[in-house]
Amino acid sequence: MNVLVIGSGGREHAIVDALSRSAQVAKIYCAPGNVGIARQAECIAIRETEIERLLDFARETQVDLTVVGPEAALAVGIVDAFRAAGLRIFGPTKAAARIESSKEFAKELMSRYGIPTAAYRTFGDYEEARAYVAEQGAPIVLKYDGLAAGKGVVVAQTLEEADAALRDMLLDDKFGDGRVVIEECLTGPEFSFMCFVSGRKVWPMVLAQDHKRAYDGDCGPNTGGMGAYSPLPFITPEDERFALEHIMQPTAAALVAEGCPFTGVLYGGLMKTPQGIKVIEFNARFGDPETEVVLPRLASDIVDIFCAVADGGDAELRWHDFATLGIVLASKGYPGSYEKGVEIKGLDTAEDTVYHMGTRADGDRVVTSGGRVLFVLGRGATLAEAHAKALAAVARIDCDGLFHRTDIGWQALKK
Repeated sequence: MNVLVIGSGGREHAIVDALSRSAQVAKIYCAPGNVGIARQAECIAIRETEIERLLDFARETQVDLTVVGPEAALAVGIVDAFRAAGLRIFGPTKAAARIESSKEFAKELMSRYGIPTAAYRTFGDYEEARAYVAEQGAPIVLKYDGLAAGKGVVVAQTLEEADAALRDMLLDDKFGDGRVVIEECLTGPEFSFMCFVSGRKVWPMVLAQDHKRAYDGDCGPNTGGMGAYSPLPFITPEDERFALEHIMQPTAAALVAEGCPFTGVLYGGLMKTPQGIKVIEFNARFGDPETEVVLPRLASDIVDIFCAVADGGDAELRWHDFATLGIVLASKGYPGSYEKGVEIKGLDTAEDTVYHMGTRADGDRVVTSGGRVLFVLGRGATLAEAHAKALAAVARIDCDGLFHRTDIGWQALKK
């Protein structure tokens, strides 16, 4: 098979890596890809939202399967366009992807179908939103109702923080012209539950946990994710069963009932609260960086799964029992402003797996080109061993422009 992967980050690198392990794959293309992905796939200089160009390329090169990584491509309807052209594609339609592209749609869906989540209100007017926040008090959660590259959520600890976020979202249009979902602040450990979904069929993946804060000790600003690990010892089999039967499966069924059946990866960002497991957010695609620790644990042929989901067939998921833990190397200054073009040395000496997130080639050199730059993966019989291997590999990478957290997995590793 010829396979086309859409996207350019660490998630797409992990997808390409998984595809490269399949005997069914003859050729992998990635649009636009990155310098790391180029070692396993042919990178094509087409942006992820250039649907017509991607369609033309898929036709010309006789692509048998297209796999969509980023939310931006889903939100502009790439799946609808490929299906209309009779091409097999893995991902949800634009209508189904609203579960991520509109926080308000997702909250209304959960409310209608009794899926456990935080209490909320939605506002388009700054003064009304400000009055509601003052009435509710802090801490409180504010979410921009749209795509914001993982940065449109603020957990405000004070009313001043909340007001600054409301100004960003409703007055200054920091993420675009949109509304704001205001939620009660839940407490408890968060975890990521990704499932392959085809209509009412739901196949759960192994659990992972992401680390959103920039610095050790879960301090600093929210980011797109500074590391992840799998499995999660603090989530019991009963917790996982509840999440599958009361959240993921009902959500898939709800989308069928709403006339927009979901195909692809439904990502549940969940929290184990004192009142039970509740939904923090849904995404309509593989999480990043969770994909980079989940797919290396997949023992099944991922091509069989992608085709079963896209075609409405059946699949069997088998998993390795080793642990995975990965650390993000980010540009100094991220998630604020940062320098690009800083040379990275020592990549070939890093053990195990390095997924490229924001890199580019500059002649023979590899340089930084984004906020999150590399994802360094460790595998081990235990999480502690995986953590040690990841840190050892990070130490072999030489770049003055990068920083990383050293405490990824602390909730599972603490004594």
